[in-house]
Amino acid sequence: MVLYKKNTEGLEMATKTERTEARFMPEIKHLAERAALVSGLTLTDYLAKLVREDAPKTLQAYTEIQLTNQQFDHFIKICKAAEEPSKKIIDAAKELDVEGF
Repeated sequence: MVLYKKNTEGLEMATKTERTEARFMPEIKHLAERAALVSGLTLTDYLAKLVREDAPKTLQAYTEIQLTNQQFDHFIKICKAAEEPSKKIIDAAKELDVEGF
């Protein structure tokens, strides 16, 4: 499907979309339809808005670690004090590299 949206100069630009299918319990679907209606959005636009707002937060929560200054200082201290890895550890790491991990 191709949608047309106006850009900053007022010209229409084609935007290609992709189809996604999802199955919801009837009460969830009804709730989403009502929320979309009161928001003045189509169900598709409402669900897209939810994904745009929530997905970055979810991805950030699973890909970033936030430390206090004290925690970071403690982490650096431990890293500097760490012993050299043993031959077993080095060999295991090399084997994992060969396997593509």
